[in-house]
Amino acid sequence: MLPARADVLVGALRAALEESGPAVLPVAEGSHGGSFDHGGSDDGGSGDSRPDDSEDARPDGRLPADGVPDDVVLVVRTSGSTGAPRGVLLSAAALRASADATAERLAGPGRWLLALPVDHIAGLQVLVRSVLAGTGPTVLPPGPFRADRFTSAVTAAVGTAPGGPWYTSLVPTQLVRLLDDAAGTAALRRFDAVLVGGAATAGSLLDRARDAGVRVVTTYGMTETCGGCVYDGRPLEGVDVRLDATGRVWLAGPVLAVGYRGRPDLDAETFTVDDSGRRWLRTGDLGRLAGGVLTVTGRADDVLVTGGVNVAPGPVEDLLTGLPGIREACVVGVPDAEWGQAVVAVLVVGPEGPPPLADLRRHVADRLGAAAAPRRVVVVPALPLRGPGKPDRRAAAALAATSAGAEGRTDPH
Repeated sequence: MLPARADVLVGALRAALEESGPAVLPVAEGSHGGSFDHGGSDDGGSGDSRPDDSEDARPDGRLPADGVPDDVVLVVRTSGSTGAPRGVLLSAAALRASADATAERLAGPGRWLLALPVDHIAGLQVLVRSVLAGTGPTVLPPGPFRADRFTSAVTAAVGTAPGGPWYTSLVPTQLVRLLDDAAGTAALRRFDAVLVGGAATAGSLLDRARDAGVRVVTTYGMTETCGGCVYDGRPLEGVDVRLDATGRVWLAGPVLAVGYRGRPDLDAETFTVDDSGRRWLRTGDLGRLAGGVLTVTGRADDVLVTGGVNVAPGPVEDLLTGLPGIREACVVGVPDAEWGQAVVAVLVVGPEGPPPLADLRRHVADRLGAAAAPRRVVVVPALPLRGPGKPDRRAAAALAATSAGAEGRTDPH
């Protein structure tokens, strides 16, 4: 049986997708299964940055028809990486295209376990896919995400419900916690696919999961694409990817949002139509394309400039998490009188601690150049997070700026 709030939301989504009900605007207070016991903001931005259209929603999450186009069935609030409030308008056609393409890429429509907040697109898509597949999702009860709670839900659901395949969707932080727990790892093996997205997933974490027998699938997408639209680097059916001259990722296909509620300025900035009439989404991400496989290297606005050299945090983080003793990493820039920005690594480490700073710098410099090598290390018990599990870079940078670091400052490169 679904928790009462999730049951109401599923009913509202079903009615909206059948075009017999108004658009749905999920609210954070009703989220199930995806809360984190961390100190960062969980609203995708800082402070009170939700769009004020939340006041329009009825108790069941449905919206009045005024101001919402007829083809829109879901309005997902997001403040993005900049904290600017927006409500993304998703149509039934786009949600169906996304669900159908996901089922085609995986092992067909199946049953889902929801372990993410339902006011974010990744959690909402678990419900949408379940509704369109005619299956009832299993939902973790409210509360902090823990391996034992996840394992109990998997045992009760996968072990007793008929049929399959079984899927779940996680963020990297959840995957780390489950792999750290023997029973959690065993529970993950029971799924036909474990989708991992919402934030960059380190290659070392993926290797660890696959070595443990977990069928992980990396996903890339955003609210404006109905969630993940690129799986393991390859676009889903109907989705096109291209890069512009700066390396920025552009996406096209039937999964694109209608636009933003009451924000024609954002519509004009984000969506464009090419000479052939195809509509494209301008993302905030940078990437590489090789052999039709997309590798996202980070956000354009996350690039650090140190000593006049651009440094993308993503590749540095990937290298760091591949080192013994480093579990998670967030690389940020802090103001520096000499270099403009100093590269600082905010790390979650194992009991053995991080490698010596000199070794860490050498490892990064040999592969990415001296400018990318962190000058300081700050060790924290957990990375500050926002949204459904993205590292909160602003909060991490604030920690780095106020900390002297674990190893102090090194010589200039």
